[in-house]
Amino acid sequence: MAVIVPGEVVRISPLVRRVTAPNPGMMTGPGTNTYVVGTQALALIDPGPEDDAHLKAMLAAAGGRLRWILCTHTHVDHSPGARALKAATGAEVIGMHAPPHGNQDAGFAPDRAFGHGDALDGGDFTLRAVHTPGHASNHLCYLLEEEKLLFTGDHIMQGSTVVINPPDGDMAAYLDSLEALLALDIAHIAPGHGHLLDKPHAEARRLIAHRLQRERKVIDAFAANNPATLDELLPIVYSDTPQRLHPVARRSLHAHLLKLEREGRVWQQGERWKLRS
Repeated sequence: MAVIVPGEVVRISPLVRRVTAPNPGMMTGPGTNTYVVGTQALALIDPGPEDDAHLKAMLAAAGGRLRWILCTHTHVDHSPGARALKAATGAEVIGMHAPPHGNQDAGFAPDRAFGHGDALDGGDFTLRAVHTPGHASNHLCYLLEEEKLLFTGDHIMQGSTVVINPPDGDMAAYLDSLEALLALDIAHIAPGHGHLLDKPHAEARRLIAHRLQRERKVIDAFAANNPATLDELLPIVYSDTPQRLHPVARRSLHAHLLKLEREGRVWQQGERWKLRS
């Protein structure tokens, strides 16, 4: 598999090119993928962070034909680049408004707010929004109908699972959103981080199974302590995860517990959680 190089324009289909932002890291993998869609008037999905080098790369890829800037969600590695790109091109910004909490791009101001099922007619392409809350409450995937290609932002990433970070992140909503993808006619996934995925339904099922298996580990972990704090549960539930990632995994553990609490399977007592017998 080819290495993803920031700033390099890569054609991934007849209608789509990818250029990746220079923000690699533990949470972003090789960097945030920006996708340019169309052959005449162009749309761009996820302009990434505010970065001069990435702005130049996006402008070089889109030229003077950029008409629309779409954001999957308003985490700071996906949407802040929209401001400078709009200033440089006059393109219309599309997405959902930022929620009031979490690691959000609070200044994101879409010219057009999209919801589930809304579509952009680009002439030679159609992008249809699929609301997929879970990783973020305002997360949208975009389905390129002509190629059955789904741009998944952080809903599905290549090579890793996404963090579900309460209060905006919601594990139950995330699982429901993965289930919803199984009803879509899609052939490929273009993720916000990493390479193209060619078995979208199998990947959604794998992620559902993984999260439910992790939930089972949460329940089993109470055998050692009941009640238990998050920090007592963490090394048991994520025993298969490198310790350096435990601070991030702690957020998803909290999301699992909140889901179980809503289902009446655990309850919270101060800083401790108790499994119902």
